Amino acid sequence: MDKLIRLLTIDDLSYLEAMETGIKDDYVIRIFNKLVTGDNRLYGLFWGDKLVSIGGYTIFEKRYAMIGRMRSDQRYRGNSLSSQLMVQVIEDVFKLPDIQWVGANTQEENLPAQRVLQKLGLIELATLQEATTKNVSSLENGARAWQEVYDLDRKKKWINQLYVKTGAIFPYECYYAFPASEELFPEEKLMKWSFYENETATRVLITKSDLKDHYYLHTVYPWNDLMEQEGLWETIAAAYRKLADYVVYETYIWMDLTKEATQSLPSDHPFVLPSPWILYGINREQRKT
Repeated sequence: MDKLIRLLTIDDLSYLEAMETGIKDDYVIRIFNKLVTGDNRLYGLFWGDKLVSIGGYTIFEKRYAMIGRMRSDQRYRGNSLSSQLMVQVIEDVFKLPDIQWVGANTQEENLPAQRVLQKLGLIELATLQEATTKNVSSLENGARAWQEVYDLDRKKKWINQLYVKTGAIFPYECYYAFPASEELFPEEKLMKWSFYENETATRVLITKSDLKDHYYLHTVYPWNDLMEQEGLWETIAAAYRKLADYVVYETYIWMDLTKEATQSLPSDHPFVLPSPWILYGINREQRKT
């Protein structure tokens, strides 16, 4: 039978529903209409008249493309379907002139997905531990919360110092982290994000709201000394209460931690820690070499 790879449209939902992926209540089916419109693209590999593998990408700030949503029909596995499909996806996304970087996330325990990403030529860049909770009171010690920064130039200074000049990985959204560049930090984003400095202005905490399956206070703290900075947890707790009082839906704190930061937490910490996420990626120049 012939194989065909093409972009999926809203009219292809029935093909996706007929796939046997083994995933119960798959969010890709629930939000399918969003994944084939706007900054999202979803591709399908058809074998004869059946959809047997899918995958796609989302564009962020016109420069970055995150690939994912890879699923294959269990009845056709063992035929390298995901690899065949995603080769085409990466080829197509790099044809977009503004795209400078393509990457993907997979959990540390997902070895098959890691092998696919390595076959695609993506390079392992970072491992981040997703840490979520509703309550950090056990980590507070009564210290004064940090001072909020409102000045846009001050925010830019922190971003340039910590991320743009270093190219460090920045947790842009829950599940989505990217190598930093100026394009990742438009002024309208910085104005919406909250920045807090400690008393000596040697540390900064960045918080922003995000909506995935729940609302999150997405908290960015780019150091590993979580338990050494007076007032850090009080600042996070105050920012969380402010968001939780504002939205009517279930709300959590989300932090992206390095393994070193995770190990610094006390044994009775309040966080849920699923399998860490590994970020893979390649930029346009690396792809040419």
